[in-house]
Amino acid sequence: MNPNTFPTKGNLILAKNSLALATQGYGLMDKKRNILLRELMGLIDQAKTIQSEIDSTFTAAYKALQKANIEMGIHYVEEIAGSIPVTDDIRIKARSIMGTEIPLVEYEKPPYAFYSTSDSLDEARIAFERVKELTANLATVETSAYRLAESIKKTQKRANALKNITIPSYQALVKDISNALEEKDREEFTRLKVI
Repeated sequence: MNPNTFPTKGNLILAKNSLALATQGYGLMDKKRNILLRELMGLIDQAKTIQSEIDSTFTAAYKALQKANIEMGIHYVEEIAGSIPVTDDIRIKARSIMGTEIPLVEYEKPPYAFYSTSDSLDEARIAFERVKELTANLATVETSAYRLAESIKKTQKRANALKNITIPSYQALVKDISNALEEKDREEFTRLKVI
């Protein structure tokens, strides 16, 4: 038998303190879950907006590229595309929302010379750069949403464990100890009265 369940006043005080702590913990977990859900809903709306913008920008970029291919020739456009160096212009940082690490993708546009190219090729390049930037933003938002969903799931499990297991067990323990102490007090009172 657990010594903390013996009906003593010290154990009653410990059980009441544990019950208060568990109740406070449940309240905090519930608030955390609500904050994370609010963040997640905002990210979902943001992802939808970014996705639709990516679709329209891709369409415009391919139209401009097709126009450049017609005006300048496919081989010349391929030469210009091959002359652009591969860059590492994306950096990933992190921020924390209620203990959940959220990535922040920073995108830096590489330099580009508009010399000896047509307007349509320049438009295509600008549109594809915008697509790259939007894709980085979408990756940030979707990864953040995934991590927040995982965090919400964990928080929900912990809150449910507190609500359905821990708090009721401490409530039962406080009740049992209180009843046992009251019974002892009645027995003591009756014994003293008899004496």
